[in-house]
Amino acid sequence: MKNTTIGLAIAVVLFAGAQAATPTGQEIIAAVDSARNPGQGFRVTDQLTEYVGGQPRNSMTLVVFARQNANTRQYNNLVRYVLPARDVGKIVLMNGPNMWFYDPSSKASVRISPQQRLMGQASNGDVVTVNLAKDYTATLLGEEILLDADRVNRTCWHLELQAATDEAVYSRIEYWVEKGTYRQVKGKFYSDSGRLLKIAYFHKFAPMLGRMAPGETIVIDAVDQKLVTTMGISDMRAQEIPDSWFQRDFLPRLKVD
Repeated sequence: MKNTTIGLAIAVVLFAGAQAATPTGQEIIAAVDSARNPGQGFRVTDQLTEYVGGQPRNSMTLVVFARQNANTRQYNNLVRYVLPARDVGKIVLMNGPNMWFYDPSSKASVRISPQQRLMGQASNGDVVTVNLAKDYTATLLGEEILLDADRVNRTCWHLELQAATDEAVYSRIEYWVEKGTYRQVKGKFYSDSGRLLKIAYFHKFAPMLGRMAPGETIVIDAVDQKLVTTMGISDMRAQEIPDSWFQRDFLPRLKVD
């Protein structure tokens, strides 16, 4: 009886320790940000390909320049169109809660929404770098074993993210993050009305600027799963980015190599 009592006491202590070691939802999403976002100005190439029924239909190449604002902790982004040729020179600028589209043919910049579709299932807000821990309040819903994009079982934390600022691209996100590595595995993205818009899987993790970042994101339409868009990133490198690049009035004079 004495040994049983001691065993139960040890089990209780171990269980309590395990419970205390479990991070909060906000701590998990902050660690995800730290794991995926470089702590310096950088540029990265994005390759988007839209598929319908498994067949490629459209593609585009973008170069994204991003730098964290020291005061707001959010990222300013400049997205430059590289391909197709008809779109070369077009720019999307995201500065705080504001997003503009600039067309060099008209020399005009117009306000756009981060939720607006860029191509296929990818929106403007999907290609920019954001600070999730600043934009969302995260709640840990529990743990699950989940099949990732490569059909491998991953033990994940299941999070619910509710928009905490007007800058948040989506009003609600469900996130699955692998325990220990803090790598994104899966996401579900919802509209303001609560409708599920799309499902994303993150994989092909590779070292980029000292971090393991997903080399490809697969985005699936929530209604018609034959509609899929892949977003591949490559050539991530540090770059000093001047403040002027993130000013709307400077866009007509912007020269980017």
